Amino acid sequence: MGKFKEVFLKNTWYENPVFVLVLGICSTLAVTNNLKNTFIMTIGVMLVTGFSNLTVSLLKNLIPSKVRMITQVLIISFYVIIVDIILKAYLPDVSKALGPYVGLIITNCIIMGRAEAFAQSNPPLISFWDGITSGFGYMIVLVAIAFFRELLGFGTIFGYKVMPENFVNWTIMIMPPSAFFMLALFIWIVKGFKKEGAK
Repeated sequence: MGKFKEVFLKNTWYENPVFVLVLGICSTLAVTNNLKNTFIMTIGVMLVTGFSNLTVSLLKNLIPSKVRMITQVLIISFYVIIVDIILKAYLPDVSKALGPYVGLIITNCIIMGRAEAFAQSNPPLISFWDGITSGFGYMIVLVAIAFFRELLGFGTIFGYKVMPENFVNWTIMIMPPSAFFMLALFIWIVKGFKKEGAK
């Protein structure tokens, strides 16, 4: 269990893919103005990362090193297509709102990075756990950003009105620049907290 706990802490805090490694931030711009879409998108990324890692780890001894990268992309694409099909079948409104960003999960640096850096040299079960926790670390940050963007931009949480009637929506919060501001603020707060903890 020690190894699993170590991987969890690294992927969610010490080496979080977003606020430490600054990976996968393109989707921060795209989907974080709506909490529901962000939540579903990040679950998709988490599952794709986990199952891609599992598959890469299972097949690593059968894949020639010269074609391992393209094989990893094919494996990731397979799981992204499955996520896309499930969304279209069961959540068509979300699928339509996310549009091309579901397909662009393939290009998420976190997924490719974990497949190459971890799954390629570790057993299947711990690789699956690494993928799931990396996706979870990504989810924490994006959901936190989406919470404040939707709350201040629309006055809602998961589409339900929670702010007073006289609350004036902050239009800037639903525009792409606010995602950069919120991400920068998030990184600043977390790094400050970690710095204080290290003293």
